[in-house]
Amino acid sequence: MQAIIFLVDAVVTFFCTLFLLRFLMQATRVSFAGQLGDFVVRLTNWAVKPLRRFIPGVGGLDWASVFAALALQVLLAGIVVGLSGKMAVDSGGLVLMMLVLAVRSLLRLAVYLLIGALILQAVLSWVNPYSPLAGPANQVTRPLLDPIRRIVPLISGIDLSPLVAILLLQVILMFL
Repeated sequence: MQAIIFLVDAVVTFFCTLFLLRFLMQATRVSFAGQLGDFVVRLTNWAVKPLRRFIPGVGGLDWASVFAALALQVLLAGIVVGLSGKMAVDSGGLVLMMLVLAVRSLLRLAVYLLIGALILQAVLSWVNPYSPLAGPANQVTRPLLDPIRRIVPLISGIDLSPLVAILLLQVILMFL
């Protein structure tokens, strides 16, 4: 049973990461014309396009992507609870518990996604600043790093703002 849960969790996490990445890329105005954007769009269109008929983008944000990720996380929570055999008598409480677990998982995944983007951006800035991934990584992390850069100056030409941002995100993870 653990192997089945592991495989389902891996697939759901993969697609939820793509849905959240699509949301972040649109929110930070990253072009979907590149290789990364094309990859994300091709693997998420199956769910996002039909959902856009019912869930409009409000404020320039792709809420259909967030809803798709949330629906997958609720489905995963339902599968885990169903396979564990610990079905509660109160189905309303069970649904609320699954929704809370799904939202918590999505928030944690979003934080991990930002940490990954920060690490990618920092490594690429040293190794290959002209990589096709450098531009999208910079655009996704810029809203997080700009306020920190106003407080933490460059030290000998080294930008410590990604390190500070990762530390702050780790603190957020502790609360989640």
